[in-house]
Amino acid sequence: FRERLQAFGYAGITRDGDYYGYSLALGSAEVSLAEQVAAYSALARGGRWTPLRVQSAPARPERPVMGAGAAWIVGDILGDRAARATTFGLDSALSTRYWSAVKTGTSKDMRDNWCIGWTDRYTVGVWVGNFEGDAMRDVSGVSGAAPAWLEIMNALHAGVSSHQPPPPADLERRTVAFVPPIEAPRVEAWLAGTARPLVEL
Repeated sequence: FRERLQAFGYAGITRDGDYYGYSLALGSAEVSLAEQVAAYSALARGGRWTPLRVQSAPARPERPVMGAGAAWIVGDILGDRAARATTFGLDSALSTRYWSAVKTGTSKDMRDNWCIGWTDRYTVGVWVGNFEGDAMRDVSGVSGAAPAWLEIMNALHAGVSSHQPPPPADLERRTVAFVPPIEAPRVEAWLAGTARPLVEL
């Protein structure tokens, strides 16, 4: 997993996996906003990573870091308003009038937070915090960084919509049922051959 993160451009993750432990999957390593935005931008481009650049700089070659199908599924998950409605409601700063995939994060003790997401045109990341590292009171990613992210996205999409990219050919759709039935069955996308039509919780 650490090597996959390094492939996504997280150059600051330099120690071996044992140093970070399982918490690395939950975001325990310190990373920069630029690294986060570049990684999310790779998801937006179907799993192809390239370093960030200023607009006037020449484009640099992309390199594949994740299969297009897996990247599409991540975008489908992060674009699912209903999935986050229980926590954030249907009308939060993560809800856009157009298709978008978005994620927030909040550090321990609420020292800082971020919101990063993409549409079919733009990837935007916002960081909110105190540069000296002081904790903020009751400010999480959805209440701190997300409102700024939403305003930026709305300005970029004024008069322009965004649509979810079509799924790659290596995906298949299957109906998923839950046991116990905590929610109604629904259709989900899977990499071919990986579907689990029955999820026991």
